[in-house]
Amino acid sequence: MLLHPDSQPTGLPTVGHRRSYGTLPEDRKLGVGIVGLHEGHTLLVALRASGLCRAVAGCDLSAEKRESALAAAPHVWVTDDYAAMLARPDVDIVAIYTPDSLHADQIVAAFEAGKHVICTKPLVNDPAQADRIREAARKSGKRLQVGQSTRFGEPFQRQREEFEAGRIGAVEVVDAHYNHRMDWYYEKSPWTVDTTHWAYLGLSHPVDLCRWYLGPIREVHAYGTTTALGQRFGMKTPDAISAQLVAESGAIGRVLGNYGFHELPKARALIECFLMGSEGSSLARYPDLRFNRHDENGVEVEEDFHHAMTGYYYRHELKGMHYGEFCNYTDYFASCLLNNRPNSPDLEEGLETVLLMGAIVESLQTGRSAAVPR
Repeated sequence: MLLHPDSQPTGLPTVGHRRSYGTLPEDRKLGVGIVGLHEGHTLLVALRASGLCRAVAGCDLSAEKRESALAAAPHVWVTDDYAAMLARPDVDIVAIYTPDSLHADQIVAAFEAGKHVICTKPLVNDPAQADRIREAARKSGKRLQVGQSTRFGEPFQRQREEFEAGRIGAVEVVDAHYNHRMDWYYEKSPWTVDTTHWAYLGLSHPVDLCRWYLGPIREVHAYGTTTALGQRFGMKTPDAISAQLVAESGAIGRVLGNYGFHELPKARALIECFLMGSEGSSLARYPDLRFNRHDENGVEVEEDFHHAMTGYYYRHELKGMHYGEFCNYTDYFASCLLNNRPNSPDLEEGLETVLLMGAIVESLQTGRSAAVPR
């Protein structure tokens, strides 16, 4: 099935101050079923702006979250039974926003039910699940989009466009970070302490950004510490991590994540990706919606999307939610499915990132450099 003739599948900004990947009549939009209605509630609301998808179902064990979903979208069918949601013929895409340790089983179940999948990052937090998920995808013939929200924010989309146009030349060094105080996260997601590692959680943002530009990584060396905040919540693994990456090309990257510090948001954005290339440099930031680059004369230029796009990306005066990014990657994935084009990050990219994060954990545990499995 092709896009509606009036669609705009390029993903470029439109007059409405948002990206458009195409439009379809309401009755032809792809149906999305969302499991995990805490973070998934954001996608439920974000899809109001979608040109290609519509929320049709939601699943959560919490009655309170199901009621909240119905209040936000009365037309959506809700349940506490994941298998029942997977059985619905109007669900074309399953979007997974549950605790990390549940992702592998839920991805496999969705593939076995004949559904395409969006899964929030990290795709999984156990590299040993990779072959099982690959086999389920192969048997089903269905596709997966990793919900790497940072990639789909406006500054990072602009940075990628400039890179793909060759304006910074070959990338030689990437410096990416996600630093964010996480006491609020421990309180809403207590499973964080016992079932995962910050290398798979917050660090997945800068790790993905580095992989996006450096390509396959051959080796990592990581250092970590547990902050006072992490100790207060009982973390037994580091919540502040610095990792040095060496790509197969010889280019290098650095990722930093600190989830227990006192923020200085006027000085440093929570997420930054600094590309240093042979012909120029660029810097994308979140949640500021700002992008700095060199123009054709080598002059630094800042693009500030705050006033034009805040309403789409955040929907309210407070910054921090992911409405625009979630809508962007869902519509992008739908446009790829409808037009039979490859999507990114797909299952293989997502699993490569998981293996890289696993190597970071190995390096933290051994104190030595770790090779990244292929």
